Amino acid sequence: MVALSSSMVFGDSFHCTPFSGFGYSFVGSRRNFPNPSTTKFAKDEGAHLALLPSVERNLVSRLKASSNSPGLAQDLINYKVKNVGKTDGGQDLFGEMKQRFLNFKEQKYIKELEHFQNLAEVQYPKFMVIACADSRVCPSNILGFEPGEAFMIRNVANLVPPLENGPSETNAALEFAVNTLEVGNILVIGHSSCAGIQTLMSMQDDVDSRSFLKKWVTNGKVAKLRTKADAAHFSFDQQCRHCEKESINRSLLNLLTYPWIQERVRKESLSIHGGYYDFLNCTFEKWTLDLKGSSTGEEGSCSVKDQAFWC
Repeated sequence: MVALSSSMVFGDSFHCTPFSGFGYSFVGSRRNFPNPSTTKFAKDEGAHLALLPSVERNLVSRLKASSNSPGLAQDLINYKVKNVGKTDGGQDLFGEMKQRFLNFKEQKYIKELEHFQNLAEVQYPKFMVIACADSRVCPSNILGFEPGEAFMIRNVANLVPPLENGPSETNAALEFAVNTLEVGNILVIGHSSCAGIQTLMSMQDDVDSRSFLKKWVTNGKVAKLRTKADAAHFSFDQQCRHCEKESINRSLLNLLTYPWIQERVRKESLSIHGGYYDFLNCTFEKWTLDLKGSSTGEEGSCSVKDQAFWC
């Protein structure tokens, strides 16, 4: 059993790190532009074009110039329609997505057809995973979860709010995973350079009620306060790294505020784990909550066991 302390945070070796602790898009629908047969119309039309966004003005001008060639005008319109969803470089995003799906179907789904047909009937995931919504840290890519292995929720900064904070998407998923699917493990995964934690650490105490993001990350306020107390003499970046890990352990303790989770942990039918992915060095740290040495509440302490460092 290891009791957490602020002195175990900033070292480079494993034993120091895991325990403390984001114009217009003009689609060319068919328009009828009458020939400017009078000076007044031409003047009005010029004033109209001046008010249009530059991309649309350019297209309108090209359509007017091609008024004697209907086929060309239609080609211009079709060009705009077909290019919706493409990047500036002309890359067809959904074309690539389609190819990845077809590759999955051919290389995975068809080859494991019986497995996927069984999954269509029922699921028995081994893990409930709570991870950050950051696009760089997909748990299935990092840890190789296969379909059906992990019931997953992703939110900003991988936070678990305590029971008293009321309902949220995260604890709704927890309720289903634990009480209905009866998962045997809950894994909270944090990561390096987390923008959600950076937002939390840089916020003033008076939260802007208009910001959904800031209201959400206040779920990590206890981790922030502990970080400010334990790492006041460190740089902001170092404090954020400290808080990234501190917030994971606070989330582990917050899980125990749900009676139906704490009961299963006490009966040893459910285990709670923390994980930290450093994508700058591609390392992963894993630990397990030790219930006997942990206590909840703002002054609660988190003790861990079965630490591992994968590199």
